[in-house]
Amino acid sequence: MQPTTETHHAPAHAGHHAEPGFWQKYIFSTDHKTIGIQYGVTALSFLFFGFCLMLMMRWQIAYPGKALPLVGNCLHTLLGDAVSAVMKPGTQEVIGYAISPQLYNSLGAMHGTIMVFLAIVPLAFAAFGNYVVPLQIGAVDMDFPRVNMASFWSFFIGGVVMLVSFVIPGGAAQAGWTSYSPLATVIETQGQTFWLIGMIFLITSSLLGAVNFIATIIQLRAPGMTWMRLPWFVWTQFVTAFILLLAFPPLEAAGVMQLMDKVFGTSFFLPTGLMVSGKAADISGGGSPLLWQHLFWFLGHPEVYVLILPAMGIVAEIVANNTRKALWGYKSLVYSVLAVGFISFIVWAHHMYLTGMGTKISTFFQTTTMIISIPSVIILTCLFISLWGGSIRFNTPMLFALAFLPMFGIGGLTGLPLGFNFSDIHLHDTYYVIAHFHYVVAPGTIFGLMAGVYYWYPKITGRFMNEFWGKVHFWLSLVFMNLIFQPMFAQGMAGMNRRMYDGGATYISADGVIGLSERTVWWNIPISHAAFALAVAQLPFIINFFWSIRRGKKVENDNPWESTTLEWQTPTPPPHGNFDKAIEVHRGPYDYSLPGAAKDFTPQNEK
Repeated sequence: MQPTTETHHAPAHAGHHAEPGFWQKYIFSTDHKTIGIQYGVTALSFLFFGFCLMLMMRWQIAYPGKALPLVGNCLHTLLGDAVSAVMKPGTQEVIGYAISPQLYNSLGAMHGTIMVFLAIVPLAFAAFGNYVVPLQIGAVDMDFPRVNMASFWSFFIGGVVMLVSFVIPGGAAQAGWTSYSPLATVIETQGQTFWLIGMIFLITSSLLGAVNFIATIIQLRAPGMTWMRLPWFVWTQFVTAFILLLAFPPLEAAGVMQLMDKVFGTSFFLPTGLMVSGKAADISGGGSPLLWQHLFWFLGHPEVYVLILPAMGIVAEIVANNTRKALWGYKSLVYSVLAVGFISFIVWAHHMYLTGMGTKISTFFQTTTMIISIPSVIILTCLFISLWGGSIRFNTPMLFALAFLPMFGIGGLTGLPLGFNFSDIHLHDTYYVIAHFHYVVAPGTIFGLMAGVYYWYPKITGRFMNEFWGKVHFWLSLVFMNLIFQPMFAQGMAGMNRRMYDGGATYISADGVIGLSERTVWWNIPISHAAFALAVAQLPFIINFFWSIRRGKKVENDNPWESTTLEWQTPTPPPHGNFDKAIEVHRGPYDYSLPGAAKDFTPQNEK
């Protein structure tokens, strides 16, 4: 399909319309840049909140039953009986409040939900995608601006519903971020109902965004912006949009059905003969709990690539820019990301080896799981080889991008044993799984996203973030993230299961043969200390982020990184309409250090 060109010949339409008011300009805006900023700030706020939930869990795991410092009394005020009173020995005097088992379950369920659906996906796909993709393809806006606005507000409403569930009677959802039936239906709290309503809003938001991204990339590319001239970041967003468009509808349907099981007494996922607290459940039965797992993981595994592909795209842009050379194997990168998008839909049941599937089916899914590692390795290899012979600039975005490569590599390699049905039987639901997944999304995806924040911050604000404090943030985060997650591999292989309220203390065995050894459980303490230190390490970023908006070093021109892609050929910050002149593309996205060129970068719109 040929890109449309009509919208690209007119400069920004200043003067044709009255200046929009505050609400229309900043709150209910249809400008893709404002919506990208809205998504970014909201997602970073949820990222911080989800991180705080994890810190409370880590305290309970390291010091089970001890009063929660600093926030214990606040939690009692907000949540009431959801926290447990801690008495002074020998008296009835309350000296603090500890996390109850029910609250621990809520923290675990909401931490996973918030980090995946309210933080990382909106930041990776919606925030960076909304702001950067139209600029990189030479468009004046997204294809459907009002749908874009509706997408953000659907996301925002879903987030509010999730947060409100903490303070309703019974507390937030307690059935884990996977919300498995029948537990999710028969559990007492109505927080599960709020969880399902919130998820329906969040899924709707993603579907609206996915349609918009696909239409925009197909229809609104500037003249000359052929498919093989697209920056690779745009390719990752394009494939991510298709993943969301195809994988989210089954989960939305499943969410509606589980909501009906919860509220209207249906039994889509409730089996015949279900016993709850020793009594037969008053349901018609006939439903299938495994159906929920299939529908959830049909989204749940492609969702991993929804997290990682935009981060890979960000890293690729930064690597090309800071090595001053073209990405190695651009076509291999394009074909690999297309292969990842396709194969991601036929690997989901490797999360379900313990459900009793036959050997032929499990063999199929472990085979596809191994196959999908091939294009992932090709992508990582292309990025590593791109570093060879480059004149590398070690600024803050590049440090985060460089660290992404080995951290994602660790996450990918440690996932291979979980892809084999034999070894997964022993590692399933252990801390090994937590370590593997978090290496993919914490020092992996989040490092890529942090690189993007530092990289595009000057274009968005017109000022740089402070380099010194950026590097402090990077090195502390790199050290403490590894101190958190590396020991979890050993804990998982020693048999420590996840979701233990007391961190496995109940299962300590003196001989370490039956149960857990004291050393395995002891690791909870240094891991938690590293988590608290990681929280302190984020303070330089938070202060730097807000301080630099007004006090940061001003950019001296519109292209401070001396980049080749189109987002750096706009005024800074980009105005309404983005470009002050007609854009036409004449070359590929990474023409760095061309022989005979006057400078070491040649923008895409330069003849």
